[in-house]
Amino acid sequence: MSDISYLALDPAIEGAIREQRNSGKPNPHAFRDEDVVRRSPRDHDRATLVRPAFERDIEKIINIPAYNRYADKTQVFSFVENDDICRRALHVQLVARVARSISSLLGLNVSLTEAIALGHDLGHTPFGHAGEKFLSTCYHARTGRFFNHNVQSVRVMDRLYRRNISLQTLDGALCHNGEFAKQELSVGNLGSFDQLDELVESCIVDQTVIASLRPSTLEGCVVRMADMIAYLGKDRIDALDMGVIDSFDAFESNYIGRSNVMILNNMIVDIVNHSFGRDRISMSPEAFRDIKRAKEQNYALIYRREGMSDAHADMMQEMFEELYEKLLGDLRRKDESSPVFRHHVGYLARKSHSITRESYLREDPDTIVVDYISSMTDSYFSALYAHLFPNSDKRVVTRTYTDDLR
Repeated sequence: MSDISYLALDPAIEGAIREQRNSGKPNPHAFRDEDVVRRSPRDHDRATLVRPAFERDIEKIINIPAYNRYADKTQVFSFVENDDICRRALHVQLVARVARSISSLLGLNVSLTEAIALGHDLGHTPFGHAGEKFLSTCYHARTGRFFNHNVQSVRVMDRLYRRNISLQTLDGALCHNGEFAKQELSVGNLGSFDQLDELVESCIVDQTVIASLRPSTLEGCVVRMADMIAYLGKDRIDALDMGVIDSFDAFESNYIGRSNVMILNNMIVDIVNHSFGRDRISMSPEAFRDIKRAKEQNYALIYRREGMSDAHADMMQEMFEELYEKLLGDLRRKDESSPVFRHHVGYLARKSHSITRESYLREDPDTIVVDYISSMTDSYFSALYAHLFPNSDKRVVTRTYTDDLR
């Protein structure tokens, strides 16, 4: 296999970027701060020179209690104690870093880009995409509805904590799903909270809608591509550290490279070369073919190897099911001693600033249980299950720091 070189910006594109920056002329396709839309037109949220519109969104997001829980939510490696392995907290920072780089070069709204990136996974479950599937199975069996983490991220920001975050940031979070790779992303036309509410509901009742989502800003399109770029190479680094693969030579590439640093550079350069001055975010056919292959190889060499065995997955689904049913029963019985009241309903009422205990308890009990379980970190889920089912032989077993010393 021939070595792949680091790509460079097209000289004409590089010159145009420098000229745009020197002239201060804005990109006509960038989303303007003055066009921000919020659900409530509060004086407190009006943009100022010190705190522009989307800088406010960033501050709101990082101060939502759910943001703290990124630190102990799985990215890929669920069953290991190792602070060197990427958790969701680092993942969203990496996505923000990549997205900011692309947005800055394209002359887009960097603050909007960062806000979307930092909030895009706030609704993620414990145990990564496996946990998302387990929770959706429980929810669907009882309600016929579906759980998706991107939809829940919007609910966390817009409904549970009600920080009056902008429509543009919420739209970007809803439409971020990097699992659906596309060579080109053109913007959608979502322009109101009524449209957002309808789209959120349609995602919950029809699982197929998720794949059709399109961000309504170029900044949202950038985050969607950055989400994919950020995890591909970083997951390979973690797999190497965990001994799942022996070297990056296990992967094949004709264009974007195999290592994290080369994937980051080459994808950022390729996207900028093919998107600058356009009303859409694109990558070259060569990059698209290679990134699809990279995703397939990550699944084959990392995710399926590191993923749960069938027996382990069955056990985890049973644990989700038992915990879900227990909490649902406690809610219906109005058992105030239950953690669903003591650790979730009461906590949310204190932290939300606007939601009340009484109004929240009028929501569908299944929705409340989904809110609670999806908010849990990996370790909290494990500890709560052990507390509620002390006689169960089901336990989440992790590799500890000292396993290799025994």
